[in-house]
Amino acid sequence: MPQIKMRGVDLEKVCAGSKEMIDNLEEIIGCPRDYFTIEWVPSTFVCDGGIVPGYPFVEVVWFDRGQKVQDQVAREITRFVHEMGYSSVDVYFHALEKKSYYENGVSFI
Repeated sequence: MPQIKMRGVDLEKVCAGSKEMIDNLEEIIGCPRDYFTIEWVPSTFVCDGGIVPGYPFVEVVWFDRGQKVQDQVAREITRFVHEMGYSSVDVYFHALEKKSYYENGVSFI
């Protein structure tokens, strides 16, 4: 955990830079790399009755680590997406509550 879900970006570009991004996020967040998941979400963007080019959206689902760490993670993800050649990206966070998260039927509290 954290789960990083990316849409509106090229899968090959995500794969190419994923190691470096996780290296950097591992240092910022302070959790082992095997806690991270990156999910590429295929999506089709539609406007005015037709298919239009996508726009990068990155969702981070995690246990809250405070505003300072969240800001650093947002900057690192933004840097990663910009280096993929996208000029703009939206990053948003969903903070999970430990009492609501279960792994193999066992709560995190």
